[in-house]
Amino acid sequence: MKFFISTAIIALAHVVAACDEAQRFGILTVSPTTVRAGDTINLNTDLRCAAELGINPIFLDYSIENLVNNNGFELPLLLARRAIPAGAQSDSFTTTVPHGFFDAGANYSVVINTVYPLKGSDGSQIIQEGGTDTPINIVVN
Repeated sequence: MKFFISTAIIALAHVVAACDEAQRFGILTVSPTTVRAGDTINLNTDLRCAAELGINPIFLDYSIENLVNNNGFELPLLLARRAIPAGAQSDSFTTTVPHGFFDAGANYSVVINTVYPLKGSDGSQIIQEGGTDTPINIVVN
């Protein structure tokens, strides 16, 4: 029995160790990565590392943001707020790049904000949010 328990702990540690810190909020992939306003894009978020690290999202908020050299007036463009079923291992959907006010040459990213519950300092439920992003090239006409 001791051997089984120690083997299980080592196996679990290996799975958790295989997940990078940023992957705790999901691994986001976007296709295609070069788009224009009005184009269709496919988004997929792998939630396996999040689940292994105890993060079970209730919502995923997807947006397009200028994270670098933002002039302060470029607010995030919300692509979707997705309710995530308990135990989901991934989230995938297709949407259209909105006709926002994009600047030529700006560095845009698709950002996911993972909204998830956990126990607060007194044991009551609190809701936290964390995120990750992946770059996207938006061609401006």
